[in-house]
Amino acid sequence: GIEVLTSHATQQITAGETHRHRLVFADGTFLETDLVVFSAGIRAQDKLARDCGLAIGPRGGVVIDGQCRTSDPAIYAIGECACWNGQVFGLVAPGYTMARTLASTLAGEEAAFTGADMSTKLKLLGVDVGSIGDAHGATPGSRSYRFIGEVDGSYRRLVLSDDGSRVIGAVLVGDNAYYDTIVQYVQNAIKPPADPAALILPRGEGADLLGADALPDTAMICSCHNVTKGAICTAIEGGCTDIAALKQYTKASTGCGGCSGLLKNVFETELEARGIAVDHSLCEHFSYTRQELYSLVRVHGIQTFEDLMTQYGNGGLGCDICKPAVGSILASAWNKPITDPLYIPLQDTNDTFMANMQKNGTYSVVPRIAGGEITPDKLIVLGQVAKKYGLYTKITGGQRIDLFGAQLDQLPDIWAELLEAGFETGQAYGKSTRTVKSCVGSTWCRYGVQDSVGKALDLENRYKGLRSPHKLKFAVSGCTRECAEAQGKDVGVIATENGWNLYVCGNGGMRPRHAELFATDLDAETLVKYIDRFLMFYIRTADKLQRTSVWRENLEGGLDYLKDVIINDSLGICAELERQMQMVVDRYHCEWRDALTDREKLKRFRTFVNDSRPDPNIRTIPERDQVRPADNLPETTQSAGPVEWTELCGHDDLVAMSGVVAWHDGNQIALFYLPATEGAPARVYAIDNHDPFSNANVLGRGIMGDLKGQVVVASPLYKQHFRLEDGQCLEDPAVRLRTWDARVENGKVAIRARTATATPEPIPA
Repeated sequence: GIEVLTSHATQQITAGETHRHRLVFADGTFLETDLVVFSAGIRAQDKLARDCGLAIGPRGGVVIDGQCRTSDPAIYAIGECACWNGQVFGLVAPGYTMARTLASTLAGEEAAFTGADMSTKLKLLGVDVGSIGDAHGATPGSRSYRFIGEVDGSYRRLVLSDDGSRVIGAVLVGDNAYYDTIVQYVQNAIKPPADPAALILPRGEGADLLGADALPDTAMICSCHNVTKGAICTAIEGGCTDIAALKQYTKASTGCGGCSGLLKNVFETELEARGIAVDHSLCEHFSYTRQELYSLVRVHGIQTFEDLMTQYGNGGLGCDICKPAVGSILASAWNKPITDPLYIPLQDTNDTFMANMQKNGTYSVVPRIAGGEITPDKLIVLGQVAKKYGLYTKITGGQRIDLFGAQLDQLPDIWAELLEAGFETGQAYGKSTRTVKSCVGSTWCRYGVQDSVGKALDLENRYKGLRSPHKLKFAVSGCTRECAEAQGKDVGVIATENGWNLYVCGNGGMRPRHAELFATDLDAETLVKYIDRFLMFYIRTADKLQRTSVWRENLEGGLDYLKDVIINDSLGICAELERQMQMVVDRYHCEWRDALTDREKLKRFRTFVNDSRPDPNIRTIPERDQVRPADNLPETTQSAGPVEWTELCGHDDLVAMSGVVAWHDGNQIALFYLPATEGAPARVYAIDNHDPFSNANVLGRGIMGDLKGQVVVASPLYKQHFRLEDGQCLEDPAVRLRTWDARVENGKVAIRARTATATPEPIPA
């Protein structure tokens, strides 16, 4: 629906006759419009430098030399504010290169910034675009090959040197699948194939693709962090045999993330070249992918993590990767309450306590407001609850009201008041259906052609209990003006005069992606049927924590294949997908209502199992500009702990395969309980509840499991692992938490200080 005019240089903007504005072009023609959007590009934030009298570039930016030194030799500048050789760089990779140059200069080493590769790929108005090297062929004598796909609107241009010996640039529009290959030819001066045009021809016509094994060791894989193929090979030789360890060791793909596909390709190719099988296992406990585990659960009717581990696992307690994944699979397959004692040890803190943990250990509460529609009475209740419990309030991007700062022990009281007022579980805490955003549609808007609010209510109430590999966001717009931003959602619905257009696989966040048009002018029944099938097919086949957008990008056959499965039932599974979805819908339950009617479940919502006080270290923030200063915090002590055995709580206060927290003499002690098995007695572990990486008291709410035979807890905030036996952090050998001896005797849990600290065992690679 967008008409693009090229070669129309705007000379002035005047008042229009038929519209508000008139754009007058250089050739004397004009265009009238009600809205003008300026795309200004990169502008350096250089006011401070101007005020200080530093030299400024002709188009802004602090002028620097090759050592990133400004006109004042005592001042340096790097990043988007710097102007080198008349150029301001608006990408992250040049900023990192400048930082390395400056660090070397300050250390007395010789270094110089000589520019940076500005190749990049983006998505504009839902269209893939890529620019590599000399994209415009400005090099004297350069020559080009062009491919124009009139059917799909794609365009590709390949620029070669004057003698044809080097690929020096490219432009891609409509399909960035060629980007990773061409950028390697440009950056590494790789000789092009005999017919260079093959590099941009459709892949079905014999393009001579560059495999990862053909890249030289100097090939730049991650330009953000200057990680070459050689560096990746060195890391693999040094023992990095999984992609997470490789990223941690080399920093590759931890910048913009644009190289993730190429990094995975190089990594797997190098493993295979060394005779190492590429392991697609979920984790050390399951030699299956998430998709395979889902199928095993469905086919064999498996209802618990223990049964799945016994039948298909590799033994052990599980970990913070497989436990939440299996918990999600069980919830998607059978939709049983996540508050069931069998499922509690599987859940991350958000699902365990049905609220979103914030950075200081408090929680946010987001009651469901289907479609964004709310009554004045309910608005008043939300205000009253926020005021009563001192909560910070914020309107979310999904048209919900978020209440921040609730302590663990306050959650049941808050939800009791909300449920009484007619609210229900928001599930904004889970990997599940979050929100269905809507505009006011034909009910109020003069442009609306359908009732978007009514449709949003229908969809949110249908899918509100659905658990999935990752969070799901919907939106419904009442006309093509798209006020609900449906084309940026996992499922987007836009009204037409004849029904509803369905868009799928979009999302915002770190990797924004426009949704794709899936079907047009659908009636209400067909719309729901297609969404049912789409969501269940995604749940069945996606990887763990994989958004629909990434799932779609990795789906062999792309959108056409997805249409064939969902619309044409090419796999013959649509009836089954619909039945599975209907079962989830029929079994919906409000999770907070379940918890509030069960005294045993409510016992989990205690800050300390042996003391009624709240966490004294938490600062409340009723308003953003009224943060209580640190010196006003309650005093706490960190004593050495009891020398003799001291009772803390009852055995029945412990939770199997999970943690609780006890208070003792200024210490917050997290207690983790490992029940007895045929081969081992029951164990209780006592460890400091304070997470040193987040500075919050939250370890007792982490997931208990084992890694390489060691019993650990994963921090619920940033996922570092701490060995429960001695408090050693597996990710940082310099960090070790205090632990206590613990035992259960005569129905009581007791601890004592350790008189001697053993030398910690070495951390396995």
